Amino acid sequence: MKLNEMTSAGNEIAYRKGRGPGSGNGKTAGRGHKGQNARSGGGVRPGFEGGQMPLYRRLPKRGFNNKRFAPQYIEVNVSDLEAFDNGSEVTAQALADKGIISLPKVNDGVKILGNGELTKKLDVKAVKFTKAAKEKIESAGGTATEV
Repeated sequence: MKLNEMTSAGNEIAYRKGRGPGSGNGKTAGRGHKGQNARSGGGVRPGFEGGQMPLYRRLPKRGFNNKRFAPQYIEVNVSDLEAFDNGSEVTAQALADKGIISLPKVNDGVKILGNGELTKKLDVKAVKFTKAAKEKIESAGGTATEV
């Protein structure tokens, strides 16, 4: 390298496309003839593979998902509580004895849902109650206790 061959950094001239045959990049300006990429505004989004199932959808999902750790309740409707006698106490064990739920699968507890009607006065003990279920139990004269 000689002194007269040296240039300062960032001194290159802008590459001018489509400015005649003398530039070496005239006419189609390096885009070829016709087709989607030859048009103004043409081209496809990043990751598009021409309609083939893209790589980011072919690969399995990774990372955190709360589904495994979310609480899992056994859901029991208010109408299922009609199986109990008037004035009795309803717990997870009592529900299992009646065959409404299976005991090994109590998970994080029993949740009482408000589907159906209740005519008996019951003392219901569960982990969670929906608003409608609580109202139906209390309007029948019973109590809904969260444990």
